[in-house]
Amino acid sequence: MSGRRRTGKLGIALAGGGPLGGIYEIGALLALEEALKGVTLTECDVYVGVSSGAFVAAGLANGISPREMHAMFILDRSHSDPFEPDLLLRPAFGEFARRLMRMPELMQAAAFAYFGTTPARGVFESFARLTRGLPNGLFDNNAIASYLSRLFSQPGRTDDFRKLGRQLFVVATELDSGKSAPFGSPGLDHVPISEAVKASAALPGLYPPARIEGRDYVDGAMKKTLHASVALKAGAKLLICINPLVPYDADLAARAGAKPVRLAERGLITVLSQTFRALIHSRMRVGMERYAREFPGADVVLFEPAQDDAVMFFANMFSYADRRRLAEHAYRHTLAELKRRARELEPVLARHGVELDRAVLEGRTPMPAKSSQTGGLWDSVQPLGETLGELEKALSREKTGRTQGGKRNAAKTAPSDA
Repeated sequence: MSGRRRTGKLGIALAGGGPLGGIYEIGALLALEEALKGVTLTECDVYVGVSSGAFVAAGLANGISPREMHAMFILDRSHSDPFEPDLLLRPAFGEFARRLMRMPELMQAAAFAYFGTTPARGVFESFARLTRGLPNGLFDNNAIASYLSRLFSQPGRTDDFRKLGRQLFVVATELDSGKSAPFGSPGLDHVPISEAVKASAALPGLYPPARIEGRDYVDGAMKKTLHASVALKAGAKLLICINPLVPYDADLAARAGAKPVRLAERGLITVLSQTFRALIHSRMRVGMERYAREFPGADVVLFEPAQDDAVMFFANMFSYADRRRLAEHAYRHTLAELKRRARELEPVLARHGVELDRAVLEGRTPMPAKSSQTGGLWDSVQPLGETLGELEKALSREKTGRTQGGKRNAAKTAPSDA
């Protein structure tokens, strides 16, 4: 245990990113909990979650550790109440039926507009109103809310913001006004946590807006990527942020030895994914700079994938193998980032009574033993210790090679942060 005593409020802010984003965040949180002395991620003071990040943040606030979430959502077959991916893909039959029932009325109005007005309107102008009959979403997000409601009704947990022992904010966007709605704040803390997560994760086009007390809500990422300011305004002095979505840099990946790829050849979904990632990432960077000015007494530390991370960009979350591989990849990458940025992070963390565990970063600690509570939680991540050891050796070889090359060229090289 660390000899330091943590000072000030500690916060966690988790961005959205769909199912892949949630899986990445769980892997990253596993690494952070191991490597940060003085921090227990289920005992932080403030949590903020957006979209899939809301799913994970609500679990942390309810005392569900990253290890248990790993068992529930990724190693699902080993858990008593696993999260099955098909919950995310149940057709929104109710929404389809409601829209279909409106079609006769819309067809009649469109025909009247085209044939019954003088001068006559154009075909597209008249029949554009038929788009009102299209469903607002393809999949039913009620199953997600039901699962969380059941999960949070277990002993020691709660579906009520007001009964939590710490602050939790789940951010959605109010559709009719375009304003952010931080569920968990005064006036919005009576809404069940499960319903708030459903609203925050209602990505337009995939899921219908979540209707809560006569208002419609959609994905919280429509306004901001992280909503870190919510935690900072709540008094967080050290805010740990995870953003799982970054645009993929194919040129950078090719320079690192990856096979060259043209994203346009991968089809519409890949193009839309890259576009969305680029938009939210640039917006988040602007926000991070603003936080430094508006909250000078707070420190914000961000973790995210590398921009040449093909594993994260091309992963298939509906494959059990990919889900396990992605969580392990996020775990490894976050530990490597902590080690690479150690000189930068240590004084920042020290201001808040938090230390980096050098033994973990150097790979000198054994992997955690299996937990009877999680039922073989670490079955799929046992190779992590060996992989980190191999990573360390590779970094050492690379550093040695650079040093020898520098001597041969009689040139000095800058010391490596790694």
